[in-house]
Amino acid sequence: MLIGEIISVALGALRANKLRSLLTMLGIVIGVGAVIAVVALGTGAQQAVKDRIAALGTTLLTVSPGQQRGGGIAIAGAQQRLTIDDAKAVDERAQGLLAVQPEMRSTQQIVSGNKNASTTIIGTSPNYLEVRKYSLRAGKMFTAADDEGRQRVAVVGSAVVDNLGITTPEALIGEQVRIRGTQFLVVGVLASKGQASAFQNPDDQILIPINTARFRVNGSDRLQSISALAESEDKIPDAMAEIQRVLRRQHKIRQGLPDDFQIRNQSDILATTQETTQVMTYLLSGIAAVSLLVGGIGIMNIMLVSVTERTREIGIRKALGATKFNILLQFLIEAVVLCVLGGVVGIGLGTGGAAIMSKTAGWSTQVSSAAIVMAFFFSAFVGVAFGVWPARRAASLDPITALRYE
Repeated sequence: MLIGEIISVALGALRANKLRSLLTMLGIVIGVGAVIAVVALGTGAQQAVKDRIAALGTTLLTVSPGQQRGGGIAIAGAQQRLTIDDAKAVDERAQGLLAVQPEMRSTQQIVSGNKNASTTIIGTSPNYLEVRKYSLRAGKMFTAADDEGRQRVAVVGSAVVDNLGITTPEALIGEQVRIRGTQFLVVGVLASKGQASAFQNPDDQILIPINTARFRVNGSDRLQSISALAESEDKIPDAMAEIQRVLRRQHKIRQGLPDDFQIRNQSDILATTQETTQVMTYLLSGIAAVSLLVGGIGIMNIMLVSVTERTREIGIRKALGATKFNILLQFLIEAVVLCVLGGVVGIGLGTGGAAIMSKTAGWSTQVSSAAIVMAFFFSAFVGVAFGVWPARRAASLDPITALRYE
C-alpha cells in the first residue's frame, strides 16, 4: 500500500466521523489556544515593563523603606519609615546626584462638577517631570514656591481627564477639583505615557506639592519612596553608596547593623519584575498545558474505540496484503492529523484571544512566534505519543481473528 493511499484512507476515516473527530480534537484546541494566549500575556507584560523602565531612564535610583526586623528576623507587614527629612538629607549631603524627588502616595476619591473618580494622589517635588520622564500636554508644573506655600494646586494625568468625562484636557486648566474635601486648582495636564500593565496605569494619577500633601491630604511626613538620578550609568554604584551613607547616618544605624531601607536601580527592578512575570507565565502555561494532556488521552480513547469498530476492516486490509507497518501508519496518521488540525485551530484561537484581551481589557499582549512553533510541534508530538498504542494494537491484530469479529 503506497504512502499516498494510506494517508487518503486515514483522512477518509476522519471525514466519515466528522462530529466525533471535532469533539476529539477539542481538548487540543483549548490547550494550544490557552498556552498561546497565556504566553502572549506574559511576554507582553515583560515587554511593557522593559519599555516602562526604559522610559524612566537607566540612571534612576529608588529608595524604599526596608522590613522591620526583630531578633534578626523580618517582621511581616512591618516597615521602617522614610520621611521628608530623609529626602532633604539625601538632596543636601549626597554627592553625584542630579536630582532627588520624594514621593508620598494615597488613593483618594476626586470630584469635579458632578463627576467623581478614584485615583492615586502623589505628593512630590516640582522636579517630578524631570526625574520620572513625564511631559506636559497643557498648562504648567507647580513651582517650589507653591510647595513652600502649601498651595492647593494640582497637575492631573491624562487618564484622570478621561475618567472625569472631559473630552478636551485643556478645558480642565483653571478648573477646581476636590480631593478629600479640599478644593485644588488644576494648573497642568500630563501627556499620556501609556498603560504599562494590567495592574498599573501611570496616567491615572494627580500630582500635588509634597508639603500640601503632608499637611492638607495625608497628615503625615511618611514617604512611599525617594527617587534620585545618578550622573551616569558608570556612577550608579558611587551614587548608591552615597545615598546609603547619608541615610545610615540620618537613621543613626550603628556599624555592623543592616540597613533599614532598600536602594534599587532600574536593572534590579527589571530583573526582579521579569523573573516574577516569567514564573507566573510558566505556572499558567503549565496549567493550560494540562488541557493538552487531557486532549491526548481523549484522542487515545477514541482511537482505541475506532480500532475496535474497524476490526473487520483491518482484517480485510491485511488479507489483501496490507502489512503491519501499513496499518500502524494509517492509525498513527489519523491521530497526528487530529492533533495537528486541533493545533492549527488552537493557534488561531490563542492569537485571537490575545488580540481581544489587548483591545477590550487594555492588557499588553505580544504573540510569540516561538510559542506558536512550540505549540504546533507539541500538538504533533501529542498525536504521535498518544496514537502509538492504538496504532500498534490495530497493527498487531491477527487477520483471521479480525475477519471473524462481529
